[in-house]
Amino acid sequence: MPEKDLKHQLSDEAYEVTQHAATEAPFSGKYDDFYQEGIYVDIVSGEPLFSSKDKYDAGCGWPSFTKPIDQSATKAHRDSSFGMERTEIKSAHANSHLGHVFTDGPQDKDGLRYCINSAALKFIPKTELETKGYKQYLKLFSE
Repeated sequence: MPEKDLKHQLSDEAYEVTQHAATEAPFSGKYDDFYQEGIYVDIVSGEPLFSSKDKYDAGCGWPSFTKPIDQSATKAHRDSSFGMERTEIKSAHANSHLGHVFTDGPQDKDGLRYCINSAALKFIPKTELETKGYKQYLKLFSE
């Protein structure tokens, strides 16, 4: 999608986060303290990224997940900005900056914490998965 269209489609914060790797302020995002059943998709492309079944409260101020819906949904890159060594997470298709992955997550769930900006996500409630074109993800909630 052309940059001018993205700027019109997204909020300023969502644009800065997804396109310029900005970070929203901790505890400010709408999905930090949010626990409805459903999936989280890339706000730019709509590609499915995370399930509410894998979301947990890490106390860090950003939505945290133990894993993506599918490993191919995200891609990781080394990020040495701001004098830190981190692993940046981007959406596989739209290449949107989502956040970072850390190794301090729940040990019984492989120890990863996907720390994601709310501004990079759009939530699709379980009750709307079929009507919004995500019917195949209903199975996540019947297990």
